[in-house]
Amino acid sequence: MLGTIVNAAAIIAGCLVGMMFRGGIPEKYNKTIMHAISLAVLVIGIKGALKSDDLLIVIFSLALGSFLGELMHIEDGLERVGRALERRFSKGDDGRFYQGFITATLIFCVGSMAIVGSLESGLTGNHQTLFAKSALDGITSIILGSSFGMGVLFSSVPILLYQGTITMAAVLVKPFLIPDVVSQMSSVGGVLIMAIGINLLGAAKIRIGSMIPAIFLPMVWYIIKSIL
Repeated sequence: MLGTIVNAAAIIAGCLVGMMFRGGIPEKYNKTIMHAISLAVLVIGIKGALKSDDLLIVIFSLALGSFLGELMHIEDGLERVGRALERRFSKGDDGRFYQGFITATLIFCVGSMAIVGSLESGLTGNHQTLFAKSALDGITSIILGSSFGMGVLFSSVPILLYQGTITMAAVLVKPFLIPDVVSQMSSVGGVLIMAIGINLLGAAKIRIGSMIPAIFLPMVWYIIKSIL
């Protein structure tokens, strides 16, 4: 769990640093910076999405995963948590707290480094991938914190739960994480990161939270094939 704890701490620290600059940056600069970050997120997503050539599995995972996510009301649950935190800690913030919480949670959770790093941490005690992710997330949280405020800080809690769960379950899933499955999971995650960039640009409002189960469906499909 050390890697995950360091990751959460980096997000908190980065957000606090970013909040020091909040209000000191003119709105037009803030907007341009956010557009630049959005484009960078799109590029990262595209790069990740191209890791697998098994397009049918990626498409199937996205479609079924989105259906399951809506069935479980994941996006609605995240929204309720975000709104409740906003009412408690940041009244009259024009929705920026909620937007920051949702955006940061998705950016920090859906990437392949979160999955692979957590698995390495649980299986071998090697935290290097999560340490590298912590540095990247810390820098990102500075930028997001300066734009959205305290909502980014609270995204550290879903990170602890999400990555911590994967770390503890690592021994159980290790036999099924062959390179092809990992690349397929990374591709699905890359598509979701692209969706985050699109949302940040304001080009659409994609319910990314409900798509999170799609990341794990390539592994489920491999398990089913192995059994059959």
